[in-house]
Amino acid sequence: MNASRRAVLAGLTGLTAAALAGCGSGGSLASGGQTAADPAPGVSGTGLASPAAPVTSAAATPSAAASSPAAGPALSRDAVVARYGQLTPRTWGFGGPGVVRDLGTRRRVIALTFDACGGPGGSEYDAALIAFLRRREVPATLFLNSRWIDENPATFRQLRREPLFELANHGTRHLPLSVTGRSAYGIGGTRNAGEVYDEVAANQVKLTRLLGTPPRFFRAGTAFSDDVADRIVTAMGDQLVTFSVNGDGGATFTPEQVRVTVAAAPAGSIVLCHMNHPRGGTAAGIAAAVPQLQAAGYRFTRLSDGLA
Repeated sequence: MNASRRAVLAGLTGLTAAALAGCGSGGSLASGGQTAADPAPGVSGTGLASPAAPVTSAAATPSAAASSPAAGPALSRDAVVARYGQLTPRTWGFGGPGVVRDLGTRRRVIALTFDACGGPGGSEYDAALIAFLRRREVPATLFLNSRWIDENPATFRQLRREPLFELANHGTRHLPLSVTGRSAYGIGGTRNAGEVYDEVAANQVKLTRLLGTPPRFFRAGTAFSDDVADRIVTAMGDQLVTFSVNGDGGATFTPEQVRVTVAAAPAGSIVLCHMNHPRGGTAAGIAAAVPQLQAAGYRFTRLSDGLA
């Protein structure tokens, strides 16, 4: 990566890190990096309800239900609580043990990933973005929240039929993964090992029912997690993925900011953007950045192919 590309990335680091909570309906965002524990764990600053009932079997069938049988995680809720319930976390952020942040290569390949977060203000669909990826035959990994799936059943059915895209787990209620209720950007995290399980498992079961096969990858709401939660996700059979480039600042960037940030992504990057804010700058910015990267010799990959 040349000096100018480094300068662009360095200049945007603080801004992009501060905007990862852009899946909801807006409001001021906390600064990036470490966050203080929420004084009322489990209560979201964006109106999320208190934690749902534990997942003990197959999740309720969504409106886009398929005939495939449900398949649970590799570890039961009781086993997760017994094994991890008394552990104290030591880290909090985007890159704990076992977390994938990049493709681990210097080849000119980039993984574009797009979150669909769901919930109030977060269940829309950026059709222009997906149409561009289809026209240019650009593969991508789409991280879908359970609530977004329920609000967009027809779109989900279309996306699951397209080999250009792979669908991954973005949680049940879009919560940071914590075993102590720690928060990120004002969103209260899961409060214990059992709630970590619930946040992952309900949508894993749903996606398995709809896709006929378990999703391989999981990204937490806000992408924050602690090291105990990281271990739980791995034990449940998922691979926890964050990012190396925050491409649209939580869907707050202008098209030009998206273009500059994504076009400056170094080889082997996992780029995080959003597909649930059609009035944001993501679609236009990606449409400008992709040809620029392709002209420089870069190609794009789904995570399952780039991490094979």
